[in-house]
Amino acid sequence: MTTLFVNRLTVIDASLLDPDRGLLGQSWLLDVEIEGTLDRQGMVLDFAEVKRRIKSLVDQEFDHRLLVPTRHPGFSTTLVDGGCHVRFRLRNGEMIDHRGPADACALLDAGRVDSETLGAAISARLEPQLPENILAVRLLLHTEAITDASYHYSHGLKLHRGNCQRIAHGHRSRIQIYRDGARDKDLEADWAERWRDVYIASRDDLLHEVSLGGNDYLQFGYRAAQGRFELRLPRRSCRIVDCETTVENLARHIRATLEHEHPGSTFRVVAFEGVEKGAISEGDGRPST
Repeated sequence: MTTLFVNRLTVIDASLLDPDRGLLGQSWLLDVEIEGTLDRQGMVLDFAEVKRRIKSLVDQEFDHRLLVPTRHPGFSTTLVDGGCHVRFRLRNGEMIDHRGPADACALLDAGRVDSETLGAAISARLEPQLPENILAVRLLLHTEAITDASYHYSHGLKLHRGNCQRIAHGHRSRIQIYRDGARDKDLEADWAERWRDVYIASRDDLLHEVSLGGNDYLQFGYRAAQGRFELRLPRRSCRIVDCETTVENLARHIRATLEHEHPGSTFRVVAFEGVEKGAISEGDGRPST
C-alpha cells in the first residue's frame, strides 16, 4: 500500500461558536494523507487533483464561514429564502444571533467545533468524491505553533469581493511590536489581552445597542455583494474601530493607539492575519491623525 501526503495543503480561516468562549476566530493548517493503490500513471492521486478535489472543497464549504455545532443544546436555526438565521446560547446565558446567506455558515453534526469534529465533517463531504483506488484519507487539522503573543478575532469586510465579506469569519493571529527599534513583548502581551476572543467591527456597521435578559448587546449589519448580513453579540466581546477592519487598517490602528499612549516613541507593528500573512505599519514618532 502507498500513502501520498501533502503538508499545509491549505489554511482554514473561520469563526466558530463555542459554548464557553462565544464567537471565536480560528486558523487551522490542513495536512492530508491519502492511502490507496497506484493508478495507471503510477500515482495514488495526482497532486493537481489533490488541490482540485480537497483544497477546493475545503475552500468552498468550510473556509471563511461561521462553523456551528448543531448538537449544542443552545443552538437553533431557521432557513428562509436562501438565508440562515442562527441563534446560539452560551453556557453563561448570553446569546449570539447571526443572519446571512446560507453559505456563510457551515453546520457541523457535533456538540463542539474543534480540529477533530471539523476534520470529520470535511471527511464526510470528501470521501464520496474520491476515485475508487483511494482506500483511506486522513486529515490532520492543527494550529500554528506560536510561543509569543497572539489573539483570536472575528470580523467581516463588507466591501470585499470575496468571502471576507461574510460578517463572522476570523483568524488566530500573532502580533509583533517594536518600540524605538526594539521588540516589546510586554506591549504584545497587552494587545493580545485586549483582543482576546473579540469581534472587531467598523463603527459604520453598528446598527444599535440593546439590553436583553440583563445582558448588553451590540448589533452590526450591512449589505454586501453576497447579501444582507447581521450579527448580534455580547457588548463585552466587541471592539469598535473607525475604519474597515482590514489587517492593514488594524495594524495602523494599533500603531496609532500606541503612539497616543506613548508619545515620543516610534513604533513598528507587525499584525498577522492568520498564518504567515498580514500587514506592517511604521511611524515616525509623531502621533497619527
